[in-house]
Amino acid sequence: MAQLIYSAISSLDGYIEDLDGRFDWAMPDEEVHRFINNIERSTGTYLFGRRMYETMMVWETDPNLAADSPLTRDFAEIWQAANKIVYSRTLQTVSTRKTLLERTFDPEVIRQLKESVTHDILIGGPELAAHAFRSGLVDECHLFLTPIIIGGGKQSLPDNLQLELDLLEERRFDSGVIFLRYRTK
Repeated sequence: MAQLIYSAISSLDGYIEDLDGRFDWAMPDEEVHRFINNIERSTGTYLFGRRMYETMMVWETDPNLAADSPLTRDFAEIWQAANKIVYSRTLQTVSTRKTLLERTFDPEVIRQLKESVTHDILIGGPELAAHAFRSGLVDECHLFLTPIIIGGGKQSLPDNLQLELDLLEERRFDSGVIFLRYRTK
């Protein structure tokens, strides 16, 4: 059975983007990027909301990004090899291969997906992840805490949710980024 993993790069005060919608402060350095690549190698399916999909689709639609370095090429290959499901009521079409567009998030469909695939499922974007958290679908939470306080923006974790977690792994990077891997109870 596959694990559903929520992964986010967050400021220390818990935001994935600032008040202006920027997240340039969250760009991983080479050490963190290599670590992310190794974690995401086991991902068979990505679940995205529209905004996260539009942010991530460049890994397939912009060949210059992949050509930047062996590290970015590796990530682009990982991302392109995985299946993707995009949840959006407004997006008309998708621009990447191996991508399915769904209008609504159905927790039962995700439960069936978890039972039917062997590779991990990664859910990206806090709004979509909030539905998964509230439905009891998230098995692990991977947080990359960036040493910056931005004071507001889009929260990395949902409001009005209480969930106990077990710390499985932690790692500190030279840049000051800290990786925390939790299992939900």
